[in-house]
Order: sequence, then structure tokens, then C-alpha cells
Amino acid sequence: MAEQVPLRAPSQAPPQAPPQAPPQAPLVERRVAEVLATSTGGVGTHLRSVLPALAGAGAAVTVCGPAATDALFGFSAAAAFTPVEISAGLDPLADVRAGIALRRALAGADLVHAHGLRAGLVAAAAVRAAGRRAPRRPLVVTLHNALPERSGPLRRVLAQAERSTVRAADVVLAASGDLAANARRLGARDVRVAPVAAPALPPARRGRDDVRAELGLADGRPLVLAVGRLHPQKGYDVLLDAAATWATAPRPPLVAIAGDGPLAAGLSARVAAERLPVALLGRRGDVAELLAAADLVVLPSRWEARSLTAQEALRAGTPLVASRAGGLPELLGDAAELVPPGDATALAAAVTALLADPSRAAALATAGRQRAAGWPDEAATARQLVAVYRELLGPPGSGRR
Repeated sequence: MAEQVPLRAPSQAPPQAPPQAPPQAPLVERRVAEVLATSTGGVGTHLRSVLPALAGAGAAVTVCGPAATDALFGFSAAAAFTPVEISAGLDPLADVRAGIALRRALAGADLVHAHGLRAGLVAAAAVRAAGRRAPRRPLVVTLHNALPERSGPLRRVLAQAERSTVRAADVVLAASGDLAANARRLGARDVRVAPVAAPALPPARRGRDDVRAELGLADGRPLVLAVGRLHPQKGYDVLLDAAATWATAPRPPLVAIAGDGPLAAGLSARVAAERLPVALLGRRGDVAELLAAADLVVLPSRWEARSLTAQEALRAGTPLVASRAGGLPELLGDAAELVPPGDATALAAAVTALLADPSRAAALATAGRQRAAGWPDEAATARQLVAVYRELLGPPGSGRR
């Protein structure tokens, strides 16, 4: 169950003390444990973005997750951090060790919130074990991703793990409507759609021409941008198939892919072997600048919930071509060109048509900004979490657990 989310280099803000909560804060004197598995993208980005608001609501927050996540996202600058090595892949022995470590880390916590199915599986076991000796604490699980496409015994094991996790949760928060519907089918007792807002990107420090010159596009060639982890779920094989259809054109668009991941070597080898007009940029911290320089963004994923890349593209006013998959139609409406997932021909045709039609591209840019203006921001996302925690814990001083 590898995390399948967009990947960008997180901005490294200087450490800051958590805000002090006023006496009437809704979570004052409440101890909350936030749990995540290995993350290099959206799950860690989301959790880091809500920590200041939770502290501002009075909660004493501890983040439990792999040490590498703290190094990447800087959780300990906004909360206490306890290393618990929950891996991205299903590993029964590692899960037992992580469960034991997490059970110790949860001592004294009033509420546990697991982010992602892997973290939820381990957290549910730890809460269940701790509940044999003390009153059971509420468990919230946020679903960010669907199960990867698998078949055979592994698929059955993953499906059973998913079912047991959502049934163990007091509240399941789902990043998209399809995830919420699936959790209900599996028997979750309380399911709510909880949109995950993309944090605001750092402001661009370079102009469009400078970025395009860096990429060798001073001649005015079109720039097609993709941002995301180099993982099979992201559909980059389909994107390369599409790029191959225009590789022999006199001035083919350059496809720039920002991100890293397990497919990096294989994609690089294919680009070189087929001489594709594709540049693999690796992990980048200048996504805002890349968006401003691009003629359009592509999101060829086989599945997405509430893609950070899609949100960033529409906010920036960069036209988007995306897969009609998962939560993307719900998120994007008619503010993007949607194509069937896995269809390289349709993807190539949509990109070519949009590059050739400036008026359509401008209309999508305008529609994208309007659509994005109606999305909840980070503050609204955090307020929803505070409300859920307050509901489960009761008001300050109530003694409810």
C-alpha cells in the first residue's frame, strides 16, 4: 500500500513555537496523537499544514511516524515527534514492531488520528491492544488513497486490512467521494468527506522566461508540465506513450516531470532509448515557478483523490489535462480537460488540441481560478479536524474520553 500522492520538495520554514491557546480553546488540555506511515508527498504535506491550527486550538499534539518524515516535513518544529517506523508496504513483522512502539507512544493520548490506510492499520491494532487495560480512546482514520491495483492472495489480504481498519475507526474522513462510498460499503460506522487542501506554494522568485531558458525552451517551444511521485499509479508510462506521438514533430512540446520515486531509472532509460522530448527534473522546490512557465499541466494518473498538483495548477491559472479517474471529476468539474485513464491516444490528442487553441486554454485558465476559489483552504480543513476531535472528546473540562 505505497503512498500514491504528488511529490514536491516541501518548503523548509524556520522552526517556530506552536501558538499558545486561549483558555476557551476547544481542545485545551486534550492530548492528540497524529500517526502516519512512510510519506514523501501529500500525506506528510497535509499533516504538517494542520499542526499549527491544532496547537492553536489548545491540543497537545504528538506526531508518530518514521524518523525520515520528520526530517523531510519538520513535524517537530510544530509538535512533539516520536519515531515509529511504519512502512509504506505491508510487512507483518514490521507491523508488529511498529504496533508495539506505537502503543507505547500513545500512552496518555486522548485521541488518535491515523493518516492513510497503512497508518490506520497499525494504529487500530495499537488502540485495540491499549484498550484492554484502559478506557478506549477515539480513533479517526483519514483515507487519502485507494488500494493499488493487485490480484490474487495479496489483493485479498489488502482488502481485509482495509475493511478491518475502517470498521475500527470511530470516524473515517475521506479525501474524495469515491473513497467515502467505498468505506461505507466496507462497513465503516461514520464516514465523512474531508477535502484535503493543497498548502499555498512559496511565491515564485524567477520569471517565466528564466525558467523556460533553464529548460532549453528559449525558442518558444511549448512546455507541458507534470508534477508527482514517479510511481505506477501516476501513469507516467502513458504520458511517455503520448510524448512519443509528437516526438518527430518539427517543434515538439517538452514534457517536464518534477518528482522522484521508484520508477526514476526506468523512465530515464526509456526517455534516452526512444529519444523522447521529456525532461526528468527530479524533486523540485520551485513548483510555483514551473507552473507559471508551463503552457499546460498534465495529470495522467490511473487514480487520484484530491490531487495537490491539480489544485496547484488551477490556482495558478495553468490549463490542466487530467484523467477522468477517482475524485478528479468531482474536484475539477468542467475546469479541466478530462481524458480516460490509461489512454495515451486520448491524452496526446487533448494536449495537442489545447496547445493549438489559445482561446480554449485561456478559458480553462479562467475557469480553473474560479473553481479553485470555491475550494476549502488549509484553515477550513483544520477547522473541520478540530470540530471532529471536539465532537469525539467533548468540550474542555467535560472529562469525556
